[in-house]
Amino acid sequence: MRMLLVALAITCLTACGAVGFPGVYRIDVEQGNIVTQDMVEQLQPGMSKRQVRFILGTPLIEDTFNRDRWDYVYNNRNGLEVLSESTLTVVFEGDTLVDVQGDFPTPAFGGDTAAAPEQPAEG
Repeated sequence: MRMLLVALAITCLTACGAVGFPGVYRIDVEQGNIVTQDMVEQLQPGMSKRQVRFILGTPLIEDTFNRDRWDYVYNNRNGLEVLSESTLTVVFEGDTLVDVQGDFPTPAFGGDTAAAPEQPAEG
């Protein structure tokens, strides 16, 4: 009889862990680096690592195996739901900025130019 009560208690406690409690408040969580389009537009090929760090801030991820790549990641979560997520990868050759990739248009680096007005074709 005692084993039956122990088994029943364990089953009930295990079942409680699988069910979320209604009305539990989960805070909004912002993690990472906030990077704006204005910040990305300030980046130009040939800038030094120091200049890029001044504009964008300290990168969230500095790859230990590839010191010429910095990753800026930003997540905004409302409880369990992801509201927004953005990434920006900055690539250097030595101390010189050569490429920027990610979720932002980067016309200075040959990226998406949707934000830049089109020039009429000469002919």
